[in-house]
Amino acid sequence: MKLRFIEPANLPYRRSIQNLFVYDKYIRTPSNGLLTLATIARRYVEDTKMYSESISKIPLKDLLDADIIFLSLFTFNANRGYRLADFLKKRSRALIVLGGLLYRFQAMAGHNTIWPQVHASRGCPHCCDYCALVAAFGRGVRTRSPENVVEDIRQAIAFFDQGHHRLAKVLWITDDNFFANRAWAIQVLNAIIASGIRYQFTIQARFEVGFDDEMLELLKKAGFIELAMGIEFLEDESFKAYHKESTYRQILKSVRNIRRHGLRVRGLFIVGADNHTVGVGKRLARFVIENHISGVLIQSMYFIPGTPVYETHKDRLIGAPAGQPSKCTPDWSRCTGKVVHYPEKLSPSQLQREIIDASRRIYSLPRLADALIHQRGIDRLLFLGEFFWQAWVRRQLKSELPWLSSLPASESRMVSSPCIRPERSSL
Repeated sequence: MKLRFIEPANLPYRRSIQNLFVYDKYIRTPSNGLLTLATIARRYVEDTKMYSESISKIPLKDLLDADIIFLSLFTFNANRGYRLADFLKKRSRALIVLGGLLYRFQAMAGHNTIWPQVHASRGCPHCCDYCALVAAFGRGVRTRSPENVVEDIRQAIAFFDQGHHRLAKVLWITDDNFFANRAWAIQVLNAIIASGIRYQFTIQARFEVGFDDEMLELLKKAGFIELAMGIEFLEDESFKAYHKESTYRQILKSVRNIRRHGLRVRGLFIVGADNHTVGVGKRLARFVIENHISGVLIQSMYFIPGTPVYETHKDRLIGAPAGQPSKCTPDWSRCTGKVVHYPEKLSPSQLQREIIDASRRIYSLPRLADALIHQRGIDRLLFLGEFFWQAWVRRQLKSELPWLSSLPASESRMVSSPCIRPERSSL
């Protein structure tokens, strides 16, 4: 029997110099969940491989004589996944199985990605309106034993370091909320320290960890260099509107204390909240620069079916006929940080310009020069890589401005409004 596990990207893979830095060009790394399933399957079926289009082309010829092909879809890559499924269905005898966290909610082969990953826990006790995590995994937090996590880290490092020279040797703990169970998190960090593993780690975090000095000291001692913090907004009004349990003052204090412990903070931001106005990009950039945030990921407000924000805003998706959202089929491939709705106080094109403006200010030439002069080693290299990556992102966003500007005004949308952009990509 021949099994193949496939993770499509949002767009067909294209090799780029940007792939050598922190992110691949499309801000993707292979799915840890799909890799786990493929690893388990290989215990029973020797001819099992996984391909991730985020890091290389999918060898279509190898798929045509497979017995079963598993396609893992997220909302942003669903359109491409369906095209791949149609292509394979017409040319292959394989049984094709679709799954993953797509919008309906129903050993790797020759790949070389930029960093290893380990998933240690799942679930989150919080209920932010825009987050699909609770809808997918629930509020209960499930954890693996510290010993199991450490062994997975050892194997991930050994696999990803075999014979390949890497510019950034960093392992990413992919948990959405690693610190939700504090006692367990401390046990895991102590287990990493006791194991003698010498490596660099990065992890996602909520602001609360910035007030836990014991946790921050353990993170530093265990080899963690950066926390990717879901800051999302800078306005208390926005936090309240989307049930994000934080305040601007808490975020500010948390960031400063994390940096005092010698850890970097990467900011994850959302623009396009109902109260956002012209200038939100400038305010975001000022916060990032003044508080020495090491890097950012900025995306427009997104709407995943199954989340509260989708239910309250689905009639404001771009192309949704006013009052008749069920008649629209959104272009899910645009859910990559681009503007996908009519904000309350901005037009879609204005919001996209705010994202562009924030990126331009944060990744400016003077900031690049400062990083090259004052930052050290890997930090200097990472900023250089992100500088060029963000320039590419801005070009993509700018290319959509004429189309966004041509959309009907929010208050005058008609049933005839197009629901999706014409498809441009192919296999």
